[in-house]
Amino acid sequence: MKELKPRITENGIEYVLVGDYYIPDLKLPEENRPIGKYGQMHREYLKEQCYGRYSSLLLTGKLWSYLEDLDEQAEERFTCIVDQMKAAEGVTEELKRKDAMLWVQRCNNIRNRAEEIVLNEMVYI
Repeated sequence: MKELKPRITENGIEYVLVGDYYIPDLKLPEENRPIGKYGQMHREYLKEQCYGRYSSLLLTGKLWSYLEDLDEQAEERFTCIVDQMKAAEGVTEELKRKDAMLWVQRCNNIRNRAEEIVLNEMVYI
């Protein structure tokens, strides 16, 4: 019987000898950017509710960049909604100067509503 090589390459895939079998030596791409709050929430949603989609993204190596992009877009959307709501409801620096507690209450209310919108539009879909 001929000697088996410890590593071979076929069709652009590198294989490693394990016992009598060659196993693909697959490596996931490096993950550079951290995913934020919305990306992590969407990852958990995919794991629990859309496992096929999660597995597909994971196996093709696109999961991390997908989550990073989603997180970035969700943060931008959140900021945009908060700014628009503040302008529409008259939550200004002048209000902050006159009545700080009212300003804080309104800002918290706006942030909560904006987050709920982002979660429903982008994270839990």
